[in-house]
Amino acid sequence: MLRHAAHHMNLLVVGSTAFDTIETPHAEAKRCLGGSSTYFALAARMFASVRLVSVVGQDFPTEHRSLLESRGIDLAGLESKPGKTFTWHGRYSADMNSRTTIDVQLNTFGDFQPKVPSKFRDSRFVFLANGAPATQMSVLSQVASPEFVVADTMDLWIERERDGLCALLKRINGLIVNDQEVKQLTGESNLIKAGKAVLAMGPSLVIVKKGEHGCFVFSPYFHYALPAYPTEKVLDPTGAGDSFAGGFMGYLASCDTISIWNMKRAVAYGTVAASLTVEAVGVDSIANADRATVERRYQDLLQFVTF
Repeated sequence: MLRHAAHHMNLLVVGSTAFDTIETPHAEAKRCLGGSSTYFALAARMFASVRLVSVVGQDFPTEHRSLLESRGIDLAGLESKPGKTFTWHGRYSADMNSRTTIDVQLNTFGDFQPKVPSKFRDSRFVFLANGAPATQMSVLSQVASPEFVVADTMDLWIERERDGLCALLKRINGLIVNDQEVKQLTGESNLIKAGKAVLAMGPSLVIVKKGEHGCFVFSPYFHYALPAYPTEKVLDPTGAGDSFAGGFMGYLASCDTISIWNMKRAVAYGTVAASLTVEAVGVDSIANADRATVERRYQDLLQFVTF
């Protein structure tokens, strides 16, 4: 579908950086490093050069910055502003498939206006992590000629900012949503119909996440389903979706073409990245993973799904 030279392996992510307080049936953690851009970047850096645009407050510690930099993530777009960093506190149900937000303090992220540094403007691959559609759209006007743009969204924006979201859908290549969101966006209760309906709204790729049940991929050229990686050790689902996106986009950015075959492989790499993330609380597992671990899991996943 698309060709790009190897030196275009730059991948831009724009999203939140946060302190997460997490309660699961198996573990608790207070104020650990989180945020959509963080999980995405830690997964994607195993495949491509990652450029991060986000915002933090003055309370953001040097060690978090060092962790990201030591993994090769370019933080030139991580803005530090007076005030506090975005905080989120969530509690997961016994089966971990649903979560309740106990507290959210948007803080500096509340009026986040992404500033893409000039050296990031040639990015070919762009991931717009969950945020207001207008904020996501503002990033596109700051990138010279992106080749492959994928966005994430949530029920809040589908409900409150549908017009802005629909305008964004006409300008991006891919959308990542969960099964509830895709039904809400399209008004279709059947998942297959809903997936096809989103394609009619603009993107040429729709990935519908189904939590522990894996994901469905819709495109005009193919439909494809992949189960989740068979892990018995789910400690904390936080960041799984962004890690999936990171593995998916990172792998694609490392390919010489965006072909159907590479797209399918990228979905498998995203699935592996998500499986690593959920095995520890917070970012610990994905931050400490390496490409060899990923390749082993990728092979395991292929064995698991081979018919």
